[in-house]
Amino acid sequence: MNYNFEIHSNGEISQLFLKNQCSNFLSASEFIRNLPYRRNLNKDNLATVFIDECGTCSTKHAILKTLAEENNQTDFKLILGIFKMSGNNTPKIKSVLETYNLDYIPEAHNYLKFKNQILDFTKKNSSENDFIDDLMEEIEIEPHQINQFKIEFHKNYLSNWLAKNPQIQYSLEELWQVREQCIEALS
Repeated sequence: MNYNFEIHSNGEISQLFLKNQCSNFLSASEFIRNLPYRRNLNKDNLATVFIDECGTCSTKHAILKTLAEENNQTDFKLILGIFKMSGNNTPKIKSVLETYNLDYIPEAHNYLKFKNQILDFTKKNSSENDFIDDLMEEIEIEPHQINQFKIEFHKNYLSNWLAKNPQIQYSLEELWQVREQCIEALS
């Protein structure tokens, strides 16, 4: 399935990609994929990916979705998925989960879908195989929803998960801190 397109828009994000020698979606997605995985200073301004020279699954995929929108490519969807993040699919967090006696933690992950094909440009070797077997839920969101909306959606999911799993003796706040340690282990 060919999801490539030429960048022709005068939009802000399209122009930033063109200034970085990205003339089409494939070169733009490779540029994004090769940026280091690190949190951005201002998630509400997607240009921060170019300023900070890094990004997370949220900012990297939101900027690519915006690029597609600016170029009238309507088949790209920005997805917020919740998957079981474990030591198996995310080895760098294994010791954190073991410390807190958890098999996994539900984690929010952003990626793109092009006509139901999952595209994950989070890291150099990212693919849908990293999480597809552990996917618990997914919804379509807009680029402006990667900050507060994503956090609230994720916390609501965790809250419901804790209620369904009373054997897990953590409050939402404690579980969120475990999650933060996991994210730190990934950086």
